[in-house]
Amino acid sequence: MRLINQNTESELSRVRSILDTVTDPEIPALTINEMGILRGIEIKDNTVIVTITPTYSGCPAIDHITDDITKVLAEHDYPSTRVALVLSPAWTTDWMSDEAKEKLRKYGIAPPCKTSLLDDSQEDPNITVIVACPNCCSFNTKLVSHFGSTACKSFWQCADCLEPFDYFKPI
Repeated sequence: MRLINQNTESELSRVRSILDTVTDPEIPALTINEMGILRGIEIKDNTVIVTITPTYSGCPAIDHITDDITKVLAEHDYPSTRVALVLSPAWTTDWMSDEAKEKLRKYGIAPPCKTSLLDDSQEDPNITVIVACPNCCSFNTKLVSHFGSTACKSFWQCADCLEPFDYFKPI
């Protein structure tokens, strides 16, 4: 086991670059950093402490993400890793970068809008959210189901290209 330089910029940068290879198992086009799940990295007593916030408290992928973090760091000579879950503040889609949202679109998932643009009226069932098709960019789309392939997505269909697609719900 190698001795880790405690919290030096170069060591933390190395760990971050390693973690930039860990993807979200439900959306492998995005890393946990791009998703905004990765909240912090610290090194104490030769242990790497990675702080993450799940997309929601019941996210079934969090155990997989934790295992992936531990595994990839062990493969790069960081055998002692602790993953800390932080639930407050709660994760928001606003933590996703614009680049991450574009990657989502290219992957075939309509990206979320900024939650700060939403207000309480979004809870009104008479108000329709307009979602652009990630395939052809048409706004001629319709909600098929409030639940998509995962709980954080809803299922839509484009009336122009006829393709079904997921929309990542803004949280």
